[in-house]
Amino acid sequence: MKIVFHSFIITALVLGACTQRDKKGKPLDTPTSGSITIAIDESLKPLLDTELDTFHQLYKNAHIKVIYTSEADAMTKLLQDTARMVVVTRKLRSEEMETFKALTIKPHQVTVAKEGIALILNRATQDSSFTISQIKDILTGKITKWNQLDPKAKASPIEVVFDQPTSGILRYLKDSLRIDSLPANCFAVKNNPAVVDYVSKKENAIGLIGVSWISDADDSTTNAFTSAIRIAELSNDGTEYFQPYQAYIAQKQYPLVREITMIGRETRTGLASGFIAFVAGEKGQRIVLKAGLVPVTMPIRIVEINRQPLF
Repeated sequence: MKIVFHSFIITALVLGACTQRDKKGKPLDTPTSGSITIAIDESLKPLLDTELDTFHQLYKNAHIKVIYTSEADAMTKLLQDTARMVVVTRKLRSEEMETFKALTIKPHQVTVAKEGIALILNRATQDSSFTISQIKDILTGKITKWNQLDPKAKASPIEVVFDQPTSGILRYLKDSLRIDSLPANCFAVKNNPAVVDYVSKKENAIGLIGVSWISDADDSTTNAFTSAIRIAELSNDGTEYFQPYQAYIAQKQYPLVREITMIGRETRTGLASGFIAFVAGEKGQRIVLKAGLVPVTMPIRIVEINRQPLF
């Protein structure tokens, strides 16, 4: 499998040296040149901004226009051919595959990273540990007040905020926790930075954001966000609690983890294929690693530090 995949990367980048033309003689985009439009789930913006910046620096003749939007809207753009490629947190559904089959298009899908969904809290919130069953009870309306989680807490109503009504984060939680609909105290506030801003000002709020917004310690935006909020610890069974750190995601200890997948609709090897190959290749995967996420197409090494005294 790895040999086949790396062959795709080499082929995609080598073909960038060849100039292909359409029926009118106009040069077509190649894996490393030309212009295309792609759509990306807004919750993945920090990671993909860095990937795109690096790709553009390496390949000066490549021009990828990005539309950051909701996951659902990105998929619509892919199906309607207004985006050559998307970056989302799911693979194509059977009905979407049928649509492409009818168009005689075989979509290219590559999973490039794993990312956690973080629960963020106001810094004044005392209880920052939740079980998955408690999260489900909050998202189904069974738990509506803070003192239902902790008798010592205030009886203030819980507010749950997320990025967009057609959010990939919300879709993932509904799918993984088997939730049909949300109660009235769950609502959207536009995007991930707006979620952080809302939670930082509302003591009774819980926010849902992609971990990439708070996982890169060298990023100024990340540092500003993490200083404004608290990051909750989650547990599957109430015995051990984990924050969405890279190692806990890699070891499958953090319970809310989703896959980041790039999906292209090209019928030939063009710029979308080149960008997919880059992100799945060594340089792109190192960016994933630095961003605090878990690479999928390259191995990672986890070092456990023994903090016990030597003597």
